[in-house]
Amino acid sequence: QVQLVESGGGLVQPGGSLRLSCAASGTILRIRTMGWYRQAPEKKRELVATMTSDGTTTYADSSKGRFTISRDDAKNTVDLQMISLEPEDTAVYYCHLLYPFTTAQSMGIVNNYWGQGTQVTVSS
Repeated sequence: QVQLVESGGGLVQPGGSLRLSCAASGTILRIRTMGWYRQAPEKKRELVATMTSDGTTTYADSSKGRFTISRDDAKNTVDLQMISLEPEDTAVYYCHLLYPFTTAQSMGIVNNYWGQGTQVTVSS
């Protein structure tokens, strides 16, 4: 199985920056999508950004131009650099790892994993 541990959340003023990091451990396969989601109070969990093994990125419209996802496969980490933060970015941010379903199934493991979440609060 896989364990995901996030770090880097905290309190920041509007317009400020934060960098979130996620370290994966356990059964780490080469082909995987890693990314970040967030959930604000009383709202559904939503996509922030993801990156596939070949470097293809997907960003939510609200993330484009302000957030940058990166990953280091040698270290099994995925980071999220956030700038120009707004109060609307306040949420718990979750790291996510996704394996191809058939690959995970053939290995007898779950194909998607979540971290425990890290709180990001943007407030003056």
